[in-house]
Amino acid sequence: MNKYLNIVKKIHSSPFKLVIVSSGGGTNAISSLLQVPGASNTILESYIPYSKESMDEFLNKKPDHYCSLDTCLSMAANAYKKSSRIGNNVKSKYLLGIAITANLATTYEKKGDHKFFIVVQSHDYTKYLECYLDKGKRTREMEEELITGCVINLLSESCGFKCDLPDIEEKITINQVNAENSWKKLFNNKVGYISNIKNTPELIFPGSFNPLHEGHIKMKELAEKKTGMHTTFEICAKNADKPPLTFYEIKRTIDQFQNDESWMLTSAGRFSEKAEMFPNSVFIIGADTLLRVFDEKFYKSHKDMMEHIQRFNDHNINFLVFGRKVGKNFISLDKINVPEIISSRCTGFEENSFRDDISSTELRLTKN
Repeated sequence: MNKYLNIVKKIHSSPFKLVIVSSGGGTNAISSLLQVPGASNTILESYIPYSKESMDEFLNKKPDHYCSLDTCLSMAANAYKKSSRIGNNVKSKYLLGIAITANLATTYEKKGDHKFFIVVQSHDYTKYLECYLDKGKRTREMEEELITGCVINLLSESCGFKCDLPDIEEKITINQVNAENSWKKLFNNKVGYISNIKNTPELIFPGSFNPLHEGHIKMKELAEKKTGMHTTFEICAKNADKPPLTFYEIKRTIDQFQNDESWMLTSAGRFSEKAEMFPNSVFIIGADTLLRVFDEKFYKSHKDMMEHIQRFNDHNINFLVFGRKVGKNFISLDKINVPEIISSRCTGFEENSFRDDISSTELRLTKN
């Protein structure tokens, strides 16, 4: 019988509703919620994207690692996004997205750590749990039971009930990042962007900056020298096609910037949307990103692509294009087929003036 029966009954009797997703482990946690009467009052939907291909589709992107805190954060953000769509008649304060990703014992010995991550995303906080287990100490069933206990603990506390964490020798780390009021305004569509400066941005550097690295700083300095403008780093917190950023990711990103650096969080995923939001601006962009702007596969049709590109003319947008390594080749502006209608709006930095092959993705993979 479900050892968490009483606490799960309390959860099901609460006004909270959630979407839960698990991969690599945590399915027992979903079962522990579903097998107790009243589950339909709480569970809006559950997902188990077990294969890599399924996870790629769930996130609409290929994660660096399938069992990591970053992946679990994206899973939870997407789960919360789905809960908002399904539970659109439920007050946002009662909606939750919960994600579990794990690397557990199986029929063969795994090379990596035995570990699991759990993230709870709400309208005003991101809470995450991480735990690294001693290999060979538990069976798969015991590890799953441990995850279930941790999920029930986090969920019950989110619903306002007390439930003790499982008592184990390994360290269980729990952290919470609360949303600032301005962040909530952005996610509630009350504003299109928020910034740490009052001036309207003119020289804009879009990116995830996960992490910010020396290549970004060099691009910023060269762009400022060429234009005489001050750079504002732009991070898209809400993207129509991908999971939004969690509050943990937002804090981690903006904490990287120095006091004299300007940043803004926006809801503009496409460059055409950025153009409408910030007319008369200059955008700092890598050649690899510009290639995607001119790739028809990201649009409904060629006509649709050209209509989006025309907005750069409509809103007087210009681009400073930095060469980037794409695959094994270094691609600069002169190697890109820029549509004639905006070719005069693109200014390139060639390889002899800037080349830095470092990428945030490579830095994340090296770190992990």
